[in-house]
Amino acid sequence: MSSQDPESARRRFTDRELDIMSVLWARGSGTVAEVRETLGVDVGYTTVLKMLQILEDKGAVGHKQEGRAYRYFPLVESVSVGGRALKRIVNKIFHGSAEMLLATLVEDRQFTEEEIARMRSILDRAGQRKDEGTLPTG
Repeated sequence: MSSQDPESARRRFTDRELDIMSVLWARGSGTVAEVRETLGVDVGYTTVLKMLQILEDKGAVGHKQEGRAYRYFPLVESVSVGGRALKRIVNKIFHGSAEMLLATLVEDRQFTEEEIARMRSILDRAGQRKDEGTLPTG
């Protein structure tokens, strides 16, 4: 039996749902036809419609009437979904090691000086939280 809260369980997305959410996050909103076109893969109209309805049932998207169509929009932020997904990845794939995740992310990649400076700043802030005893829990 899982001790996970029902709300976060409802927000777990399949790969296709995540593809659709990604379109909505990038565009801000979209009709079924717009989402289908933006996906750029051969997915049927009714499949996209059904996925949007499922996402609405999960509380992840809402809609408003726009002419004869519905315009769907995200109700959850990508950062919150990404944070939960990343925690699962760190725990299940990297055995709780953020260091292993970081090494995987940066190995064999080229970064600009600006990107490196921003990453250093993030790590510096994490070090300051540790020094202040204010590490986030969870």
